[in-house]
Amino acid sequence: MYIYSFDGEQLKYMLVGGVNLLAENKAEIDALNVFPVPDGDTGTNMYLTMLSGVKAAKQVDSNRIGDVVAALAKGCLLGARGNSGVILSQIFSGFAGALKGLDSAGAQNIARAFRSGADAAYRAVGNPVEGTILTVSRKTADAFERAAARSSDPVRALLLASRAARHALDETPALLPVLKEAGVVDAGGKGFLVILEGIIRALKDAAAQRNIELFDLAATQQKEFAGTRAREFSAEIEFTYCTEFILMGRNIPHDTLRQELAPYGDCLLVVGDDRIAKVHIHSNHPGLVLECCLKYGNLNSVQVSNMEEQNQDFKKSVVKTAAAKPLGVMAVGVGEGIATILESMGVDVVVEGGQTMNPATEDLLKAAEKVNAAAIIILPNNKNILMSARQAAELIEKDAVVVPTISIPQAFAAMLAYNPGDTLAGNKTKMEQALAEVKTGEVTKAVRDTVIDGMTIATGDFIGVADDVMTVAGPSLTRVVNTLIKKMLDEDSSLVTLYYGSAMTGGESREIVNQLQDIFPDIDFEIHYGGQPLYHFLISVE
Repeated sequence: MYIYSFDGEQLKYMLVGGVNLLAENKAEIDALNVFPVPDGDTGTNMYLTMLSGVKAAKQVDSNRIGDVVAALAKGCLLGARGNSGVILSQIFSGFAGALKGLDSAGAQNIARAFRSGADAAYRAVGNPVEGTILTVSRKTADAFERAAARSSDPVRALLLASRAARHALDETPALLPVLKEAGVVDAGGKGFLVILEGIIRALKDAAAQRNIELFDLAATQQKEFAGTRAREFSAEIEFTYCTEFILMGRNIPHDTLRQELAPYGDCLLVVGDDRIAKVHIHSNHPGLVLECCLKYGNLNSVQVSNMEEQNQDFKKSVVKTAAAKPLGVMAVGVGEGIATILESMGVDVVVEGGQTMNPATEDLLKAAEKVNAAAIIILPNNKNILMSARQAAELIEKDAVVVPTISIPQAFAAMLAYNPGDTLAGNKTKMEQALAEVKTGEVTKAVRDTVIDGMTIATGDFIGVADDVMTVAGPSLTRVVNTLIKKMLDEDSSLVTLYYGSAMTGGESREIVNQLQDIFPDIDFEIHYGGQPLYHFLISVE
């Protein structure tokens, strides 16, 4: 059947197809990370960003495509995670601008939307680099415009544009030498292509209706349960853990499940159909709950929350606060040791996040609400959170600036320069100047074999990175740390601080530092517990 245009309801089908296929491929996209460090999260960030947008789009009670894509863009904006998520949100923002006010969109309209999306993505990036999602989105727009000029069938144009996107993705290694050396294509571009292919699959797949109903069920249950969790408990909590998940299988026996799970707790809900069930229960033994349900299928979207901690957080949130101070600071960090140090230096709110845990723009906005100050300084502490932080700063309903820290050591240096009695502009200038005074090192384990800058790295090797440059690799942690620090030191260096992660013990870390002190007797060494995942050590050299 010939299709002349798409309306808002059809767009919802296609968006669900895109986000579903992205969900299936996000791990593969994550693995395209150029460095062999365990921090690839492009696929996850794009998926979570688009999922937020699709959920918003599905709440629109309208068949007008302009209304649906506007909700999609806003949802993606608030849910944007990492640089890839922010760029994707800007692409959809461009779509929304081009389709504003339309009931439906034909091939020419959609061609303008693709062009507007690609242009918005380029504008969002300070220094656009070819061989990335930017290139793939631009060449997709080129192809859609050519196809729309020849045919008014938007489906045909979409098919031709997706082929162009695949070709553009295959060419990304030729445009970015670092991709060619690692033998991979660009992760963001791959995510963009997967979304297009998911949209096309949804147009062909009659199962799209069932998938949309599943999203409705998940969204409804999450809203209901969120209300339950937010309620303040006036009495002692009998069951500590709120446990919820989706069970997928065949012939799921709902009544049997309710009978078997009832002894484990209260507030039990089992809803859905014989293939998909949403389960919710308050229990002291979530492991037993999950074990019981595994008999009937596969578990998805598992969430276990400690309600006692949530209750304490709720009580703290309703305590009346003092008058707002002139200036406050919020920072992103992961690891209880890192968070404690940041707070001790004057950070008001620490947002949990970092590599593989990029907070959404909405997370940053919610954190800003907890900062009891008239103006806010944001420390993103990760290059993949910079764009989200800047986006949040524009949306926060008070004066807010971003000091572009891309590591935890840089955050510590910035906080040493912070003066709560100074102005917002004065602090931003001094804190940014302090960033140049510290060098950052990181030590972790390689998750795949690769060759970078002529350096052969094997899976399981320890690798040392100095200011984002792969510097040393080898099977010995001590030797890698020693070599990394030696390469980071110069004639002006006087202090090296190591923050050890969750994979290290204090004894192991102190032994390494003692050896370093013997090797570099003229340098002062300090060691602190960071508790960060993935990275055995974060290192600052001053």
